[in-house]
Order: sequence, then C-alpha cells, then structure tokens
Amino acid sequence: MYKRILVPTDGSSVADAAAGAARALSRSCGAEIVALPVPLPESVLQSAAGAMVVAPAPTSEVLLDRAHAQVGALAAHAREAGVDCRPVAILVLDPARGILDAAREYACDLIVMGSHGRRGLSTLVAGSVAQAVLAYSPHPV
Repeated sequence: MYKRILVPTDGSSVADAAAGAARALSRSCGAEIVALPVPLPESVLQSAAGAMVVAPAPTSEVLLDRAHAQVGALAAHAREAGVDCRPVAILVLDPARGILDAAREYACDLIVMGSHGRRGLSTLVAGSVAQAVLAYSPHPV
C-alpha cells in the first residue's frame, strides 16, 4: 500500500492528532514515517479562541531548536508504537513549499497532516498550508 508517509508537524495538538493517525496507518501497512518540522508561518499565531495574534519573530536558532524538538517527539512516539521513523533535520520557512519538496525528495507516497481550520481574515493573513498542499501535491493528502 504505502511505503513512506510524510508527517509535517508544527508541534500543535492538530499536528499530534495527524501524527497519531499516521502511526496507526504506518503500523498497519509497514510504511516508514518521515517527520518534517514545519513552524507556524512567520510570527502569526492563532489563539485558542481563533483570534490571530502577532508575536515577535523568533530567531532562526530558536526555530531550529523547536524543529528538532518537534521531530524528536514525533519520532519517539513512532518508535514506541513500533513504527520506523526518519526525522528530517531541516528548517522549512515556507510550510507548503517545504512539505511538497520533502515529499518529493524523500519519495513519500502519502502526506498526513492536520489543518488549523483558518477561515476568513486569518486565512488571508496566515494562509492555509493544508489547502496549498492539497492543491499542488501529486500524492494523496
């Protein structure tokens, strides 16, 4: 069925839920997970209430530390579940482009990712990574 599943993560609960689904699918078909760190776009964050919040932009060192922590946690959970996982240690600054490039580079035949469900103004400000990946990926998402 699938041989390699790309799982982008920004460390959010939505990404964690997608990673759980990817682990279950991977376990059932023997696929390897490729864990890709994907920070939230720029300095725009979404609060729990759905409001957009602009925070100071973190440095590239801080983003890289977060990226390593995100893929490290995803890889640890995968290994605990008996799933092979390859953490990718790159920093993606354009989330949609980075996800599409990683899927091609690592020969992934499926992308499993969450969506923050942005609508209206927040989509105009932060964009929808999931919509862009769905629109341009030659692989199932």
